[in-house]
Amino acid sequence: MRVITLCGSTKFKQQFEKANAFLTLQGNIVISLAFFEQSEGFELTEEQAGLLGELHLRKIDISDDIYVIDVDGYIGSSTRKEIEYAQRKGKSIRYYSDGEIPAAYSVNE
Repeated sequence: MRVITLCGSTKFKQQFEKANAFLTLQGNIVISLAFFEQSEGFELTEEQAGLLGELHLRKIDISDDIYVIDVDGYIGSSTRKEIEYAQRKGKSIRYYSDGEIPAAYSVNE
């Protein structure tokens, strides 16, 4: 059993949900995001955004791996920082774009 933190842009809520379900059904403990600001139009203050960024790094700290949701290869600056942080911490890094999750996979399967 592995602990995996999902990282990526908050505009990819559907892909986060898909990855969470897929990885959980493989017997992993999956840690995701609290908010999907870009997908849901949720606005954060600078202070809240900073807090969530720090919390996400702590999630990476307690994880064995990170799984990057990089739809069409997109990796924003925050996600890039999380990847670099995970690398410095010696975490294994996997990518959504590598096709581990079948394209037709749905939560109902």
